[in-house]
Amino acid sequence: MIIAVNVVGGLVGSGLGRAATIAVADVEDSQIRSWQEYEVRWDLSHDQPAVTVGARPEASHGSHHARIVSFMREHRIEVVVTGHVGPPMAHTLDLMGIRVVTGAIGDAKQAALDAAKAVARP
Repeated sequence: MIIAVNVVGGLVGSGLGRAATIAVADVEDSQIRSWQEYEVRWDLSHDQPAVTVGARPEASHGSHHARIVSFMREHRIEVVVTGHVGPPMAHTLDLMGIRVVTGAIGDAKQAALDAAKAVARP
């Protein structure tokens, strides 16, 4: 199972859309087989003001969500673990078939293992 975890110094971060770093964990048989951290800097793009292209403004929040979606697709994410995710992003992830575990706190690696167990339950 491929799990994305919003991480801040080894702990689960609070908001997915404002994540600076995302870990991608491959979890199998209650063990982390691999753990890679990526500096995504979504925290910087989250509140970017709209830019004007020609005569019309282009909302940057849509491009912010597009970056998150691209990351999830590129890494074949099946589950996201975070403290919080906003309703629009939660809806988008749901449409992608990605399970979202919110309210996670504490050690990021343990949160990934806990999420894998919770999602795998029949």
